[in-house]
Amino acid sequence: MDLKIDFGKYNDGLVPAIIQDITSSKVLMLGYMNQEAFDTTISTGKITFFSRSKQRLWTKGEESGHFMEYKSVSVDCDQDALLFKVHPTGPVCHTGADTCWNEVNQTEDFLQYLENIIRLRLSGDDENSYVKKLFARGINKIAQKVGEEAVELVIEAKDNNDELFLNEAADLLFHYLLLLNSKGFSLQSVKEILKQRHKK
Repeated sequence: MDLKIDFGKYNDGLVPAIIQDITSSKVLMLGYMNQEAFDTTISTGKITFFSRSKQRLWTKGEESGHFMEYKSVSVDCDQDALLFKVHPTGPVCHTGADTCWNEVNQTEDFLQYLENIIRLRLSGDDENSYVKKLFARGINKIAQKVGEEAVELVIEAKDNNDELFLNEAADLLFHYLLLLNSKGFSLQSVKEILKQRHKK
């Protein structure tokens, strides 16, 4: 990995490492790394700090089992601070909170949050879940439902009832997310296509 990190800038050989959830973009915690901690993080795939209190390497989750899986890293313009994007496997703070700022580790993008809820419904045990029932009927039924909701939206667009129009728009968007999920995609997949088109 060709990152130029200035571990020698400070007398203790440490640089701050900001840890961010790759999915929600929430900042989870702040720790410190020396060269060895950085190398260990990259080689093991688990965020490892240098503990200033214990004076040794410390892999986050070594006691709780709630590791933070390394996904990417970047260095700031002064080459003396790191930003890691991770996938946490459990609460991050020693208090049991999702983050060290006592925030819920949930994206502020509601559509992304809704996609996560859809995935949870599918993997859950609630057989009465509308999502689970619809998926059990197969891709053809999901696609048909999207078509029905689209027609209903078009019909409401021709009238002047804003409340009905917006509710039909919400129904269509929800079922569109279901269809994307059933094909193994997410809204981000569509965003990437739109970004590519925008560059042309």
